[in-house]
Amino acid sequence: MPKVKTKSGAKKRFKLTGSGKIKRKCAYHSHILTKKSTKRKRNLVHAHLVSKADESNVRAMLKI
Repeated sequence: MPKVKTKSGAKKRFKLTGSGKIKRKCAYHSHILTKKSTKRKRNLVHAHLVSKADESNVRAMLKI
């Protein structure tokens, strides 16, 4: 039986925390930053957790 492969895009974008939750980066922080406020840009720097609704899809992509 062949090995189960993970989606390469997902393995680059998501990390597991110690408690088993999935960590992600925020969107909208790569370009067109001049019109965004400093507070908004600062809040986009920090990592967030994947929502409960999307968690099963991400786990399927990561084969966890």
